[in-house]
Amino acid sequence: MAVNSRKQYAPKPEFDRVPPQSIDAERSVLGAMLLNPDAVGIAIEILHENAEDLFYAEAHQCIYEAMVGLFRANRPVDSVTLVEQLNRNAKLDAAGGATYVAELTSAVPTSANVDYYAQIVLDAAILRKLITACSRLSHEAYNAEGEVSDVLDHAEQEIFSIAQDRQLNPIHKVSDLIDKSIEQIEAIIKAHKGITGLATGFTKLDEMLSGFQPSDMLILAARPSVGKTAFALNVASHAAIKEEQPVLLFSLEMSKEQLVQRLLCMEGGINSVRLRTGFLASSEFPKLQKAADKLNHAPIYIDDTPSISVLDVRSKARRHVAAHGDLGLVIIDYLQLMRGHARAENRQTEISEISRSIKGIARELRVPVLALSQLSREAEKDDSGIPKLSHLRESGAIEQDADVVLMLSRPPAHEAEGNENLIRLAVAKQRNGPTGNVSLLFDRDVQQFRNLAEGGQETAASPVAAAESFDPGFDAEPDPGAVFDDEDDEYAPF
Repeated sequence: MAVNSRKQYAPKPEFDRVPPQSIDAERSVLGAMLLNPDAVGIAIEILHENAEDLFYAEAHQCIYEAMVGLFRANRPVDSVTLVEQLNRNAKLDAAGGATYVAELTSAVPTSANVDYYAQIVLDAAILRKLITACSRLSHEAYNAEGEVSDVLDHAEQEIFSIAQDRQLNPIHKVSDLIDKSIEQIEAIIKAHKGITGLATGFTKLDEMLSGFQPSDMLILAARPSVGKTAFALNVASHAAIKEEQPVLLFSLEMSKEQLVQRLLCMEGGINSVRLRTGFLASSEFPKLQKAADKLNHAPIYIDDTPSISVLDVRSKARRHVAAHGDLGLVIIDYLQLMRGHARAENRQTEISEISRSIKGIARELRVPVLALSQLSREAEKDDSGIPKLSHLRESGAIEQDADVVLMLSRPPAHEAEGNENLIRLAVAKQRNGPTGNVSLLFDRDVQQFRNLAEGGQETAASPVAAAESFDPGFDAEPDPGAVFDDEDDEYAPF
């Protein structure tokens, strides 16, 4: 063998001992790729195209990169074309020369086991990356100068990126999936519900969507103070109490205490201002206790970490599933307040990354993810008064990645016909179904959305009585429960 020096196989500088590696497996992968054209695609599928430091031997890494270059150019991969490619890359000497390349084909027993050899190479590379990352993270921990949370965030990001290297989704033949699909269809027919996903409690919306579907990314968009958070809490409450499905809520804008107060108002039919100011009527205390009892048994979990990163959301959701079992719904309030990768070129690129990652969370956990989003000011300037997909703020990637886009807006005065509680919920995009509008009633006093019957009469999405009208008995300006809206630089009503 032309190249078999101690220097070539010596441990890399970051290791203090010989790290995990298998030179024989590396030679077998490369030899199989030279022997069998079909083995090239199989190996690249497992090892990936853009992977660095996959092979422990530098010569093997150079050879693999040259093979990938040939594969991308749709050229045959054999000893002759490989030597030519290595010459073109000025890496023939680093690869051990033409003699070593020719000897690779005799190093493999059979090309039929290329997937097994490639997996050995990948596993060893992942272990080396893990050792390197842990060493680097240990150094950062000893010399930490910033916030501990930043160090932890970076550590989770490093480990998660390594874990992603091992994910491989095989291609499935339709015949292997038919039986499971038929079972699901039979279950739907027997249920006679017409809802295949998670019911929201809003009749027309459920008819259009068939409920929130597993693995779907749903966007709920609106201008500030229209009712995004209230709608999300209505859905969360129905999912947890009526459907008995666990809900995980990430709130970047409001504290957990504020959210719980809203839930109590919503479930008890209690005026939110009266609750915050302590002017409860004697008749409302039983309602408050009843609402508290309901929520006490509801599987709703809240994380109110401000400016949470998308990586944190993913890791926390995964840990929650590991600790508590399956999730029925994940809610993120709201998308534009999240942090993406620190090295993103601009905010639009960062939002695009966040959007793709949220879709990845939905697919990985097989759970619907409802992400709230702001609409741009252009939505208010539109003469029709109807928000459009183009009004989604900061990135077109949100529209592209979402399976469903819902938009809340107040209809024009002539459509509302004097009903100030009327809200339009538009299904602006649905990847697997129809689009259209749903009319709802939003009682701001109790933070409750209700169905609107055909005749224009309201029907409660949950059996909660409306709050009594009241006079607080004092000047409520400024509203002590107001939430400051950074985008519009004004106070928006709670």
